[in-house]
Amino acid sequence: MTFPDIRPAREDELAAVGHLISYAFRELAACAYLVPAPDELVPVMAGYFGLLTEHAHKYGRVDVIDHPDGAGPVAAAVWFDLTSEAPAPERYDERLSALAGDFLDRFQALDELFEKHHPTDPHWHLAFLAVHPDHQDHGLGSRLMKRTHDELDQAGVPAYLEATNQNNVRLYRRHGYVDMDPFEMPLPDGTPFFRMWRTAR
Repeated sequence: MTFPDIRPAREDELAAVGHLISYAFRELAACAYLVPAPDELVPVMAGYFGLLTEHAHKYGRVDVIDHPDGAGPVAAAVWFDLTSEAPAPERYDERLSALAGDFLDRFQALDELFEKHHPTDPHWHLAFLAVHPDHQDHGLGSRLMKRTHDELDQAGVPAYLEATNQNNVRLYRRHGYVDMDPFEMPLPDGTPFFRMWRTAR
């Protein structure tokens, strides 16, 4: 199967990209912590990922790869450019409260965890890298990363991410990311994220 070239996401499909990320991430332990009601997990997380993807579209980059039949994105990379200061997402607290509902305290715990451990040096942040489960193992995630890594390398800019499990840690190590200290960031229930940094080559 031959997939089209990487392209920037359009503004009118950012909500769909959020849903793609939610569906791809639906089995992650961190998502189960954030939304412990299985029937609500995908829609709530789609709203959350859509909110952040919308912000990255303004203050970073949202790249996608479409299905070969033209059915829309099956893979996405959501980056924030943190080489300079950017505002918080517009009406973030209000919108987060509306989409999270009874689970708001869990999302607030996530925000506090990430803010506490986020590096301060200028960098680009790979917030989400998602491939639809039906189209994994085709190298789409690697293609998306390489596209931005090549530009960051030319500019001498490092990259940062929070990996969600050991399989992802191994993938990111192959792309030049190394473990940071501290490496693990546990959520209140003990579910860890893993901090990783990539120096420009």
